[in-house]
Amino acid sequence: MNLNEREIDGVVVLELSGKVMGGPDASLLSEKLHQLVDLKKTRVIADLGKVSWLNSSGLGILIGGLTTMRNSGGDLKLVNVTGKIESLLIITKLIKVFETFQTIEEAVNSFK
Repeated sequence: MNLNEREIDGVVVLELSGKVMGGPDASLLSEKLHQLVDLKKTRVIADLGKVSWLNSSGLGILIGGLTTMRNSGGDLKLVNVTGKIESLLIITKLIKVFETFQTIEEAVNSFK
């Protein structure tokens, strides 16, 4: 997994790419989210448009991130969810837990 970060109107956008499967990926994302919490940046969007594969461990990473942000008074929202990942969210009923958006602009505006 690769991770790029940018900020739009006070909202951090984390662009994930490649395979999100746990192990080192979990550490990378968890460390990044805890750094953001330390910086009081708790409004976060995970852009999944370039994620080629997400397994159950990857879902666990996202759930952990969501919990971290919500426990800190913020939120983690998903954007550019591909068909395969959306199916996974529906099957696991996590589609009801995560807010998902088609575009980064919509997700950023949802924080206002």
